[in-house]
Amino acid sequence: MSVVNLKLVTGAQMAEVDRRSIASGVVSGSDLMERAGRRVVEVINEEWDGLENLDVVVVCGKGNNGGDGFVVSRLLISKGSRVRTLLTGVLDQVQGDALHHLKLLTTSGGVVEPMTRQADLDVLKDAIEGADLVVDALLGTGVCGAPRGQMARVIEVVVAGRRPVVSVDLPSGVDADTGNVPGACIKAAITVTFGLPKIGQMFFPGRDQCGVLRLVDIGFPEAVVEQVPACAEFLSSEWAANKIPRRPGDAHKGSCGSVSVIAGSTGMSGAACLTAHTALLSGCGRVTLGVPASLNEIVEIKLTEAMTKPLPEVRKRGCLSLRAMGDITAMLEKKDCLVVGPGVGRHRETVELVRRTVQKAPLPVVVDADGLNALVGAVDILKQRRHETILTPHLGEFARLTGAEIDAIAADPLVAASDFATALGVILVLKGAPTVIALPDGRTVVNPSGNPGMATAGSGDVLAGAIAGFTAQGLGGADAACIGVYLHGKAGDLARDELGEWGLLAGDIARALPRTIVAAVRPL
Repeated sequence: MSVVNLKLVTGAQMAEVDRRSIASGVVSGSDLMERAGRRVVEVINEEWDGLENLDVVVVCGKGNNGGDGFVVSRLLISKGSRVRTLLTGVLDQVQGDALHHLKLLTTSGGVVEPMTRQADLDVLKDAIEGADLVVDALLGTGVCGAPRGQMARVIEVVVAGRRPVVSVDLPSGVDADTGNVPGACIKAAITVTFGLPKIGQMFFPGRDQCGVLRLVDIGFPEAVVEQVPACAEFLSSEWAANKIPRRPGDAHKGSCGSVSVIAGSTGMSGAACLTAHTALLSGCGRVTLGVPASLNEIVEIKLTEAMTKPLPEVRKRGCLSLRAMGDITAMLEKKDCLVVGPGVGRHRETVELVRRTVQKAPLPVVVDADGLNALVGAVDILKQRRHETILTPHLGEFARLTGAEIDAIAADPLVAASDFATALGVILVLKGAPTVIALPDGRTVVNPSGNPGMATAGSGDVLAGAIAGFTAQGLGGADAACIGVYLHGKAGDLARDELGEWGLLAGDIARALPRTIVAAVRPL
């Protein structure tokens, strides 16, 4: 897979970018602080439709994050805002570049009010009551653990003030490396972050504390950013726009890819239909859906554009039998991708059929839902495959596959996903908020798109169909998995914007996919 053009970093990795940038001589620490504050003010100007006569409270810590806050205060004052700047600590504790910008603020007429006593918290509370917004410049990305003492009390007062908060780089109280919130924490309306997104801004609950995340450029040298290793990559709209398959002028259905889907059982024909239909909606030229013979008539009514193939089933069970192996082998001829698993059920014959199909299929395979359950206790067969394998489990399915506890996986999904993908040589799409894509070479990719409305039955079936459709159109498995996940989330966002999160259906996500692709290719 080509390199995604954004890195996702820890607080320490971001500090290394900062350190190397200053050491390069291209930019000074003071200049980076000035630019950071300027970008924050620009965002405030955009969101509040001007700065004149705006009442702003800026709460600062003693470190570099507070230094950014001093710049924000000075620039807001110069633009006609009424600003109260309050410092958690005493002025003598401010050092380095932050001290430089504190002096610039005070010499230009700004006043910085220390907060060291309980009475000072009442001053802060009164200031917030009369403010249009609060700027949070208390704690940066290098802080670990829960805020303590006066810092924790200041955060609590800001949260209780119920005014819109703009956080500088990261909401104070969020762990930059994990997204954990171990104690008092700012809940921002907007977070303006610098240079690169941080892990804690992507994973909950930190993601929720950030509000709208605005990533801004403050001039870190490109060479430095490229040199510093990151713990993950971050899917971007620019990357997606370049990866979406384009059709040549002489395209025909045979040149746009062909997908086989093995899915469905009694009571779960919907999963099979959603997967097949979405593969077509992603741009795939032809789809053939194999289902238990007793479901074929129902499926033909549901689907118009996809072809269907009735397959031998377990008597009176409405699920695929091992006798279907020969028919499935024939179905895979001249196909570009196979999806196996959505709604197939867990009958022992079906489980054995899935295992043999996955093991022997001479083409890329997407394994989803009950296909994953069939692999429990038999994941080593994946090592024998010669073609790309894409697994799409949610946390519960992944826990069954690995034998690990869900809480342990959720505590460090990047490591859990990467270890599994590299050990078995597969592409792992660990579905969640956010979804993590782990590649066989050890890289991990995090997806920023999607919303809570997508937590609905069938959403995963839609994703499996999209990934298969893009694979069939010629993308490598890694690119297909990433573009499928990203556009699936964006389609969910589009459907949410039109319908709301309540009652959003998997079919709504699938129907929004073509419009999402058009918007991604030609951003509006």
